[in-house]
Amino acid sequence: MHSLLSSPQLAEALDVLSRTALTDIWETFYSTVLATFFAYVIGLPLGILLVTGEKNGIRPLPGAVMQILNVIINLLRSVPFLILMIMVIPLSRAILGTSIGTLATTIPLVVAAFPFVARLVESSLREVDAGVIEAALSMGASPMQVVLKVILPESLPSLISGATIALTTILGYGAMAGIIGGGGLGRTAINYGYYRYKYLIMLGAVVLLVIMVQIFQSVGTRLAIKCDKRITQKTRRKRRS
Repeated sequence: MHSLLSSPQLAEALDVLSRTALTDIWETFYSTVLATFFAYVIGLPLGILLVTGEKNGIRPLPGAVMQILNVIINLLRSVPFLILMIMVIPLSRAILGTSIGTLATTIPLVVAAFPFVARLVESSLREVDAGVIEAALSMGASPMQVVLKVILPESLPSLISGATIALTTILGYGAMAGIIGGGGLGRTAINYGYYRYKYLIMLGAVVLLVIMVQIFQSVGTRLAIKCDKRITQKTRRKRRS
């Protein structure tokens, strides 16, 4: 422990982190946000279909279609991320021409995250009161109108909470992508820290990752609270009383 905290090792860790931290934080940030965005581009419609397309949904789909969707989502979710990253390397090369670098790792991140996002969205949409949906349908609203004007707005706080969970999970996945040539803090922790036995560098990168997770979680929680009508109504009642 004394040798780990000795001046030369500490000075070396601070030197490496001071040179790489800003770039690594930026690469980690934009790859995480980009992967989360595309994961929701795919996962949000799938989550909506899982709820609206079921047998008692507002727009039932054939049972075979629903079964295929569920099998695909469950299959991708069951594959460990490290294995999935390796399996998706040919797809990264086909789309971007390379499998190395921060941008290239967004492909396996999206593939790993969109099934998770679909389940988060499904869970959020199932929290909506069925009576509200039935009331909208009885007033002549189309299934699309029910989704856009009733289900999504009513489940917005839960969707934001789910997005925060997805964002922090993808951030953790992105850190592991350093093993296959990804960028960001994961690369520094693995290449400069783990492979070279410079554990202070690895610890410093982990601390920065923890700080980023805390920031994402705090912002997401505040947004979810602001969008929650129940909380705002209680706050107004307290102020009036």
